[in-house]
Amino acid sequence: MKDLDIDIAYLRRVLKELLDIASPTGMTDHAVGYVCHELEAIGIPFELTRRGAIRADLKGRRTTPDRAIVSHVDTLGAIIKGFHAANGWPKVSPVGSWSARFAEGARCTVYSDGDRRTTGTILPLMASGHTYGDAIDKQPVSWENLELRLDARVSNEQDVIDLGINVGDLIAIDPQPFFAPSGFICSRHLDDKAGVAAVLAAAKAVVKSGTELPMDCHLLFTISEEVGIGASHILTGDVAELLSVDNGTIASVQHTCDYGVTIAMQDSTGPFDWHLTRSLIGLCQRFSIDHSRDVFNHYRSDAAAALEAGNDIRTALVCFGLDASHGYERAHIDSLHSLARLLVLYMQSPALFDRDAKAIGPIGDLPAAE
Repeated sequence: MKDLDIDIAYLRRVLKELLDIASPTGMTDHAVGYVCHELEAIGIPFELTRRGAIRADLKGRRTTPDRAIVSHVDTLGAIIKGFHAANGWPKVSPVGSWSARFAEGARCTVYSDGDRRTTGTILPLMASGHTYGDAIDKQPVSWENLELRLDARVSNEQDVIDLGINVGDLIAIDPQPFFAPSGFICSRHLDDKAGVAAVLAAAKAVVKSGTELPMDCHLLFTISEEVGIGASHILTGDVAELLSVDNGTIASVQHTCDYGVTIAMQDSTGPFDWHLTRSLIGLCQRFSIDHSRDVFNHYRSDAAAALEAGNDIRTALVCFGLDASHGYERAHIDSLHSLARLLVLYMQSPALFDRDAKAIGPIGDLPAAE
């Protein structure tokens, strides 16, 4: 097992280019195409589901049991719900779970029929202190109190419709990325495009080194994690271990590692697999990867969707540190580097248990209660 070099310049480049591609849930084709292009450039074969989720294959010495690493290309967004009577400006509803607090002031683009695009800004109904005084600070934070100010000459609902904008048009939130010299990356949608970039960087390191893996490893890129569907429909029957890659929330009440990798012990759906999480912690300890353990009470990932779909698999969640998740987020390149290193080592690790080759079987090498 080798601690392979991670191409940080590649990781940064992929992340920046992914952030430049709008991909709210329901509108992910261009982001999927970008990831497919990168997989082709690395030399990794892949296939797509009907809706566009990606399953790529890194071949190993054995084909069963095999494992999978999953991240998601879809992001939060919004959708046009209707029109305000006073000025015709569109009402907005969220795509995915995020607070209206972080929608206030967001620059965005409306995607309409015929690939028509219209830019604008999401604002609270009372946006000007010169008009409403202190009332602007007292209005509730809610999606019902928001409107979309279009960069167009409109004064009523018909004007907006004449632009080609209709109820149900998707709204992509501008990421506004900033790569600081200190290594911090500030942007919307680092969840989970930073995770996707780390997975691709890890895969590139494995392929470039010519390292032979002990077992097949599928790289899964899902397109609807933000609305709870995630990896529910992309697994093959031979997958015994599923490692989800996503963000770990940095906060005073959490234990997420700011500059290393975080192994989640439990999320809102329950504990992750005891053996798989301890194996990942052991890899971090053996190869001196900065890491922590954490529990996320208000969080679910691709792994939860896979289990809820009826898959009998071991799951774990590994995270890069992320501040202000689902808002204007911030991560550090060192955390993404640590994550990519762990992914490379996990790909090289042997199967947890040989008995996992069969869905049903005897105890085998599975630890038994005394």
